[in-house]
Amino acid sequence: MELYSFFNSSASYRVRIALNLKELDTEYIGVNIRNKENLQQDYVEKHNPVGLVPALVDGNLHLGQSLAIIDYLDGKYPERLQLLPQDNLEKRARILEFISLIACEIHPLNNLRVLRYLQNDLKLSEEQKNQWYHHWIKEGLSAAERLLNKYGAGEQWCFWDTPTLADCYLIPQIANAERMKCDLSAYPRLMAITKHALQHPAFIKASPQNQADFIA
Repeated sequence: MELYSFFNSSASYRVRIALNLKELDTEYIGVNIRNKENLQQDYVEKHNPVGLVPALVDGNLHLGQSLAIIDYLDGKYPERLQLLPQDNLEKRARILEFISLIACEIHPLNNLRVLRYLQNDLKLSEEQKNQWYHHWIKEGLSAAERLLNKYGAGEQWCFWDTPTLADCYLIPQIANAERMKCDLSAYPRLMAITKHALQHPAFIKASPQNQADFIA
C-alpha cells in the first residue's frame, strides 16, 4: 500500500495513527499541500480526484477521505485491532457521533483552505484569522469534552479500554489547536486522553515531526 500524506494534515495524521494501531506498513509519499502539490494534475488524475490528502493506494484501489480509508482497513483486516467495531451497535454509534463532531463541526471550519480564503480573499488580518480559529476550537472542543464526560466509558482512551477511531480523530485535532496556541485548559478529559495517547508507540510514530516530509 501507498499513503499520500502531508505531515501536518490532521486527516492524514488520523490515517497514520490507524495504520500504526493496526500494524500495517505503507510506502509514505509526501504531498506538500502548502505548495498545492495536491492540486497538480498528476496527483488529481492518478490518486485523488478531490485534490486532497490523504490518499491510500492498495493495488487498483485509490481511496481518499480518512473515514473511508480507515473503514476500508478495518474491513480488510478484521483480525487486527478494530477501530470502528462491528459487533456493538451502541459503541459504534458513540464513536461515530464523536468523530463527526471533529470531522464535521471543527475541522472543516479551520482547515488550510478555509484559513487561506479568510486571509487571501476576504482580507482578514492575522489576528482576525486567529480569532476565527480559536472561536471554533472553543465551540467544538467544549462539545467534545461534554460528550465524553457524559458517554465516555474509558479513563485512558475516549471509549472503553482500547484506542478506537475516536482517538485517531482527537489527537490530530488537539495537535492543531496547540500549534495555533489555543487555550486548552478547559478540556481536562480531552487533554488527559491526549497525554496518554502520545506515549503509545503507534501515536508517536504517526506524529507530524516523525514523518519523512516534516518541515520545521
